[in-house]
Order: sequence, then C-alpha cells, then structure tokens
Amino acid sequence: MWQAIRRWFDPSDLDSVGTTPDYRFSLANERTFLAWLRTGLALIAGGLAAAQFLPPLPLRHLREVIAVALLLLGGTVAVRAVDHWSRTERAIRLGERLPASRFPAVLALVVAVGALLLVVAVLVRGVSGR
Repeated sequence: MWQAIRRWFDPSDLDSVGTTPDYRFSLANERTFLAWLRTGLALIAGGLAAAQFLPPLPLRHLREVIAVALLLLGGTVAVRAVDHWSRTERAIRLGERLPASRFPAVLALVVAVGALLLVVAVLVRGVSGR
C-alpha cells in the first residue's frame, strides 16, 4: 500500500516503467482524473453547504450526518482518483489491460441512496409542517 502511495508522488518511478505511450492516452487518463477530482470537490462543497445552509431537519443531527457523509465521500473520491490514475497510467505504459473498478457503481449507489434518504426527509418535513 505504501508503495502505491509513493508512486502517486514520484513521477520518475512511473517514467521508468514500460515505454512512453501515445500522449493522447496519457492525456485522456489525466482528463478522467481531473473529472473525478471535480466530482470529489463538488461533494466536499455540497458537504460544506449542507453544514452551513440546510435548515434543521426532522431527524436530530441528520444535517450533520449528511454533511459529514458528503465530506468523507468527497475525500474518498479524490484519493480513489489519484490511485486509479496511477494504476491506469502504469497499465498504459506496460501495454496491459486497464484496471477495472467497481468504484463508479458503488459511488452511484451511494449517491442514489443518499438522494432517496433526502427525499424521505423532505417529505417527512412537508407532512409534519415544520
């Protein structure tokens, strides 16, 4: 695990692996990394917004739970982004299959479940009239 983390910060290690690929593939990998990073930042911004701007919800501490969940999810997405970028770049340089990941499906499920919970919270608040 520490070796993988070290690779994130040592581009010379990556340059010593395999052959220099077509730059278009490396740039596409980098664009994907940046898209995941934007997703992580958006989740973090949503967490901060939930903590600061959501009115009290019908369930005690639900606002804080939502905020912390979004902040943790945003951090996880950012770390996952750099790890996937590194593994993908290495695979491209070695001419191997690109690494498969369940993370996009897991993230989609977590976001969908979170949205459903928020719908329930909004409906409960609407019915209770608070």
